[in-house]
Amino acid sequence: MASTISFDVVSEFDRQEMVNAIDQVRREIATRYDFKGAKVQVDLTDKDVTVVTDSEMRSAAVQDLVGTKAVRRGLSLKVFDWGEIQPAGGMTYKQVAVLRQGLPEDIAKKITKLIRDEYPKCKGQIQGGAVRVSGKSKDELQQVITRLKEEGEGYPVALQFKNYR
Repeated sequence: MASTISFDVVSEFDRQEMVNAIDQVRREIATRYDFKGAKVQVDLTDKDVTVVTDSEMRSAAVQDLVGTKAVRRGLSLKVFDWGEIQPAGGMTYKQVAVLRQGLPEDIAKKITKLIRDEYPKCKGQIQGGAVRVSGKSKDELQQVITRLKEEGEGYPVALQFKNYR
């Protein structure tokens, strides 16, 4: 009797790498000539990154800097959901990037439908912010991972594959 093999499709990021990326952004802002004398503040919370600057141009530059440092640390740009640059009073501008973590229900449903339609020997099951994919063949599960990697480029969240056993 063959045992079942499974893996989880998740959308998450390494919190410590995010902290390191934001620290690198702060250090670079302190040393860059174009930010000399400018009011720039970058704050990281559990759910978002907040950027407060004294001009819209600097806010866009900080957003680009955050993206660059995140990619260098192995984080996907799909983690960030950047909002609009808004006046915050006192000649400052504020921009908030919500950090996406977990699979939204509509994407989880698309993933399970894709598995059900294209791989009848595998089973996809939604479990909170993840999808557990199980099957009897390792080869079949590898094909599912390859297909989801191809399909994942079009999703607004980054997909990772964990707990392969």
